[in-house]
Amino acid sequence: MSLIQLFFVFFYIGLFAIGGGLVAASFMQQILVVKYGLISASKFYSMLAISESTPGPIGINIATYIGNEMYGVPGGIICTFGEVLPSIIVVIIVARYFKKMNEKPLVKSIFFALRPVTTGMVFAVFVQIFTLCILQIEKFKIDYDWKVLFNWKALILYFACLPVLFKTKLHPVFLILAGGIFGVLFL
Repeated sequence: MSLIQLFFVFFYIGLFAIGGGLVAASFMQQILVVKYGLISASKFYSMLAISESTPGPIGINIATYIGNEMYGVPGGIICTFGEVLPSIIVVIIVARYFKKMNEKPLVKSIFFALRPVTTGMVFAVFVQIFTLCILQIEKFKIDYDWKVLFNWKALILYFACLPVLFKTKLHPVFLILAGGIFGVLFL
């Protein structure tokens, strides 16, 4: 895929990924991994994990990472620009006409319909990441032993982090950092 084609792929993703970075990541996974096979699934999810761990929007981080991986610094710049350009255009248009259109029934209906779609796409990314990180389906297929179906260390870490995340005021960045260190040392 040429750099120009990659720009338009990321422009498409940026235009239709309403709902944030995980929705954009879902599009990227479907287009770059499944449809074109440009990146392996495991490499993509590693890129996604790094993009979630670094400061900034996930969608933009992963676009930069993929572009840089495929075409170096120019690729990172082009993919990032392709990802953000639709948002810039839409924000300029919406800012100009939002007050006039905000109360229109069609606009309200569109925003209402986008909520479950966005939720579903984020959930789909969660399932894909959970399947890749927690489930060891390939090992299970070898001898159908239920003990190897789960990556027990990762599963225990996941369930240990949930109460810390929801019951304390600890910033999620510290959990991400702890998870990264745990993954490097023990997984």
